[in-house]
Amino acid sequence: MLTAGVPASVARAGPPSGLRADAAQVAEPLPGSEAPVPAVARTWPVGVRPEVVRGWDPPAHPYGPGHRGVDLAAAEGDPVRSVAAGRVAFAGRVAGRGVVSVDLAGTGEPPLRTTYEPVRASVHTGDEVGPGTVLGVLEPPTGHCAGPCLHWGLRRGKAYLNPLSLLRTGPSRLLPVNGVPLP
Repeated sequence: MLTAGVPASVARAGPPSGLRADAAQVAEPLPGSEAPVPAVARTWPVGVRPEVVRGWDPPAHPYGPGHRGVDLAAAEGDPVRSVAAGRVAFAGRVAGRGVVSVDLAGTGEPPLRTTYEPVRASVHTGDEVGPGTVLGVLEPPTGHCAGPCLHWGLRRGKAYLNPLSLLRTGPSRLLPVNGVPLP
């Protein structure tokens, strides 16, 4: 059974666990890092519902093999968007690839940090961004995937987390435009 609003490719890649960052979701647990991962994402970083080309595969230990993020299918030149509000922590090049990192607002201390690569940044370190703000465009493939893809990562401090856990998994709820009762 699939959760409403979550494509089958995401479910196959390991569905978000809701609000819990348990051992299956944390690659390098920190003492006291049992804080939940809030589902703060308001949008996918690329496209509407991109195919998950490669899912989250946490390593057994900090320097072990694994995949510390997810790869989302996209076309070169596609806009890459912030999934939630925050502040750009880094926008530049690392190992020849464009990287943008955003510290997400209201996610605790240390804040959750999303990372997007390879991206030709249109934002700068220190910029405030909102959900859906264009951070840059997808650069040409780097060999990380068979074709163009966005690598989307998530960390809290030194702990890598599954970025899909940021996405809400429940059904959408429509509210009336007019006549919304006040609490």
